[in-house]
Amino acid sequence: MYVGGAVPKLDTAVRDAPQGAAFIDSEAQLGAFRTLFRKVEAASLDPERSRDFIHTLVNEL
Repeated sequence: MYVGGAVPKLDTAVRDAPQGAAFIDSEAQLGAFRTLFRKVEAASLDPERSRDFIHTLVNEL
């Protein structure tokens, strides 16, 4: 999970692991998470297209 706000230096990422949650707040690590989340967001479908895609898959089963 990534929590961001108006002041980027206060952003925090939380990574779950078998040992528990890790809170990440260093600027270098947050930069890596921001890049990753931007890539995921760019590759994802908007809600309408996502719904249409799921309906298509269901109909093909």
